[in-house]
Amino acid sequence: MPATASPFASVKLPASLVQQAREAAQPQRRSVAGQIEYWATLGRIADETGLTVQEAREVIALYDARLHPAPVDESLDAIEARFVTTETSGRLAQAERDTVLANRQRALASSRKAA
Repeated sequence: MPATASPFASVKLPASLVQQAREAAQPQRRSVAGQIEYWATLGRIADETGLTVQEAREVIALYDARLHPAPVDESLDAIEARFVTTETSGRLAQAERDTVLANRQRALASSRKAA
């Protein structure tokens, strides 16, 4: 039976680095892996562009802000009303189907690249 391709790989890291990542991750609400990925991204940006670490942090923050805009401050009633409208119109179910389909297509493309 052929092994399925995974988008993840395991690596051995020094225990001290993992502990440092654990300590740095907690206040940022990141996982240990997420913290190490953040550090790697930060280092890669700094290395490839010549930016300082602070400038690279600002680039990442701007990217994250554009990717995940801050939610509009809404009352609970307004959120519930928007949810009910979306649910009863069928848009919620359609959005779920669209998301599942898009995720399946990305997974298929990813597995084809890995093969």
